[in-house]
Amino acid sequence: MTDERRRLGLEMMRQVYGWEIGDAPGDFFGITVDHLFAGIWARPGLSIRDRRLLLLGALSAQGLNDVLDIQIPAALGNSELTPAELREIAIFLTHYIGWPLGARLSVQVDTLIAEHEKKAAGDTG
Repeated sequence: MTDERRRLGLEMMRQVYGWEIGDAPGDFFGITVDHLFAGIWARPGLSIRDRRLLLLGALSAQGLNDVLDIQIPAALGNSELTPAELREIAIFLTHYIGWPLGARLSVQVDTLIAEHEKKAAGDTG
């Protein structure tokens, strides 16, 4: 890919996750940056928030809580979703993804909100 495409992909990753991401070696990283972030996440038609909502639903339905541990704090940190909205998402999704996955999501949301609020308050200890 071109240097410009890589730059755009890294910038979109920074926007999506809320932290600086440097370039890294390897085809997997390159495809992720150049295609997924410079191409898919950057497409017109949906906002980052819209895409995040879709992703949260897909990840929740598959029980991919390790990736939710990245996406939920990013949504909070980027002010895309409020704690109340995340809690409502957990309630809503529970009725489509099943009670066990929804219950896990609800606990995870509350845990990550508490961590975000603690960090925002400057209480790191």
